[in-house]
Amino acid sequence: GFGDDTVAKLRYIRDWLYSFLDEIQNSSAVEFIDEVSILLAIGLYPEKNVSSVLNVTLARTLSGFRGDHAVISGGNYKLVYAMFVKRLSDYEKSVIPKFLKYKEIKKALIDKFKTEIKIEECKPRVLSSFVRNKLINDLYLPLIGDNLAKQIGASGVKKRTDLMGLLLLISPPGYGKTTLMEYVASRLGVIFMKINGPALGNRVVSLDPAEAPNASAREELQRLNLALQMGNNVMIYVDDIQHCSPEFLEKFISLCDAQRKIEGVYKGNSRNYDLRGKKVVVVMAGNPYTESGERFKVPDMLANRADTYNLGDMLHANEDAFKLSYLENALTSNPVLAELANRSQKDFYALVKIAQSGSRDGIELEGEYSVEQLNDIIDVLKKLFYVRDIVLKVNQEYIRSAAQANEYRTEPPFKLQGSYRNMNRISTRK
Repeated sequence: GFGDDTVAKLRYIRDWLYSFLDEIQNSSAVEFIDEVSILLAIGLYPEKNVSSVLNVTLARTLSGFRGDHAVISGGNYKLVYAMFVKRLSDYEKSVIPKFLKYKEIKKALIDKFKTEIKIEECKPRVLSSFVRNKLINDLYLPLIGDNLAKQIGASGVKKRTDLMGLLLLISPPGYGKTTLMEYVASRLGVIFMKINGPALGNRVVSLDPAEAPNASAREELQRLNLALQMGNNVMIYVDDIQHCSPEFLEKFISLCDAQRKIEGVYKGNSRNYDLRGKKVVVVMAGNPYTESGERFKVPDMLANRADTYNLGDMLHANEDAFKLSYLENALTSNPVLAELANRSQKDFYALVKIAQSGSRDGIELEGEYSVEQLNDIIDVLKKLFYVRDIVLKVNQEYIRSAAQANEYRTEPPFKLQGSYRNMNRISTRK
């Protein structure tokens, strides 16, 4: 006998059971050997009618399964209770803790990366004061849409395969170029990566952040290279390019032609970005007139690849819409007119006609207004007409003066701009 040597006894029983299963060629019962060995070792087995041993079927074939899977054969799945419970236990003790740990590490890495790239600054934020006015609807958006179709393609049969181009917006400050493009980016659902031209300055001639002359320029170049690294669903918006070096702007030439390639440096590593077929929009904006009175000139090879729109010149052909835009943009700034911003635009245009003509004949309003409200709105609009005309004269004088070369000046440069900002600032006053 084995005496008190329980381990030796169990080994002997296990060896005997393995031999027995080999003899009857039943490999499916191997997983029960340890359990049976213990039962035999302590004398619990069916012949003694011991109630603690249940004689039940531990395997069953389940039918009616559809699809392909490694454990399904001909629509049937053989369920072996002991194996199923073992797999479930292993899953609970091993897989689940590892998965939860993986999710924890993944979240920490994502949060760290979001902080590192300042992801919140990359999201387009449309100003609460933004008004999609008649000028934007009738003039700007059709022009921008045509250019974006060239850069990222259009849906349907009109989709181009030769995606290329650059959108170049030129105008004096305060015409709402940045606000407009941020609105377009939000509607497209893309990252809005704004690169600040004044922060770069005219000493930056490379896309390598390590070569930046100061911390501000280095951060702007890091943002630019991050946009290139993203490589898809991004709008690269270089603002106030009149402050940038022409040599720096020339780096974008190959990005704006059919090659859609550009050299960049991301985290110290030089990279060649191929953005063909990607949803990447390149937009530049600037003022053709600098503080010194000198004209800013876009590099010829870059200008040849761009759709250039001088908003100041274009507005002469759309003077009525431009004049109206001063009032539309001032809606949210004036406490009396602010309510109109949430009403139908047709009401605003109707009230403008009433204020201009002094007559309400044939004009219908969609919303309901009290007599006092209408009188207050019309009174404010009449005053804003006068303000708007003065601001427009200032704007035209700024453009005329800024376009004049210093050697031909007979008076000091005219610095007031007459922009939307000036109009909004005045509109806040009662």
